[in-house]
Amino acid sequence: MLYYIIGVRRRNSYGQPGLTNTGSTAKLQERLVDIRRNLHLEPELSNEEFETTRKIKAWLKEADIEILELPNLKTGVIAQIGTGREPIMALRADIDALPIDEETDVPFRSKFAGKMHACGHDFHTTVALGAAYLLKEKEQELQGTVRIIFQPAEETGHGAKDVVDSGGLEGVSAIFGLHNSPELAVGELGTCEGAITAGVDRFEIVINGIGAHAATPEKGTDAIVAASQIILALQTITSRRVSALDAVVVSVTRISGGNTWNVLPGTVELEGTVRTLDVEVQKRIPDTIRQIIDGIGASAGVSAELKWYPGPLATINDAYWAKFASDAAEESGYVTKVLGPSMGGEDFSYYLQHIPGAFVYVGSNSPYALHHPKFNPEEDALLPAAEYYSHLAVRCLNELNTR
Repeated sequence: MLYYIIGVRRRNSYGQPGLTNTGSTAKLQERLVDIRRNLHLEPELSNEEFETTRKIKAWLKEADIEILELPNLKTGVIAQIGTGREPIMALRADIDALPIDEETDVPFRSKFAGKMHACGHDFHTTVALGAAYLLKEKEQELQGTVRIIFQPAEETGHGAKDVVDSGGLEGVSAIFGLHNSPELAVGELGTCEGAITAGVDRFEIVINGIGAHAATPEKGTDAIVAASQIILALQTITSRRVSALDAVVVSVTRISGGNTWNVLPGTVELEGTVRTLDVEVQKRIPDTIRQIIDGIGASAGVSAELKWYPGPLATINDAYWAKFASDAAEESGYVTKVLGPSMGGEDFSYYLQHIPGAFVYVGSNSPYALHHPKFNPEEDALLPAAEYYSHLAVRCLNELNTR
């Protein structure tokens, strides 16, 4: 098991940490904790990660780690360690925060109202930096090149596409990503072959009727009644329109309509999300929703318009590389688990549409779930994950050289 006895951590003002001797396990752990707290203190939302990007570049430059010049990548960083030649493998971390007011009582809590690293992207960024430091120490021994992606805008579902479009992944033969899991203990790692996260789409439905006095509903067409029927009918997609063997979640998460107690509104808006594990099922859902809302709209005398916002597809792990990542974890001291798929989403799926690889979860043992305002991962998980990422990179390059 990868557990470490750490001495008393040096106190600081949670400003930018200085470079410490990464040859010492305790000092590297101390440094990673400082970096994570610095990032947590100043979170930035998707596509706004300018200061976060500046910090990452500064920390990489302090360690003399190469940074790729990618003018089309407005935020985010791709670093490179090794020979600069093929084979090339990649490790990914995401860097953006969420629009959440933090409710923890830690001294490094977010100083920005309405912004928080409630998904642990500060954790992931720190792990990737730790792996970069460890790989830099053995750069002369690397049998190829490691690219480390500090990706922006994961929470929007489109940051991975920006990274690919930047050209920063050209020549990469295998890619791996990780996410902390509050459900797993520190020292545990889980993954699986096939789908590990769901495809994520967002929808809005605008229902237009004719407003009327609540006492005389027959003089209008009731958008609220139609909206209620649509909400219930959408649940039949899961129960009656797709196979019981296909995992599909349809959730209406927002209803907006009306502004007083005695007037039927002319318009009602619905918003929600659809989660799927099968790409072909995902493709069918928009037309199915249109059939439902058109039919109910016609019977209720209202019009209903669907606005569909496609998100990332399901993250489909390559079976070979998923086992490879799990084996590397066991070699690193992790207790490994085979996980079932999650209906949460991850735009890491976009990389896997272009490059074979795998996505894994490392234990962070938080009592609060991801996206909770009190989420706070255990910092003792940072160093084991960084060492794992480093070992995985070395092992992957060696494997790619045998092909």
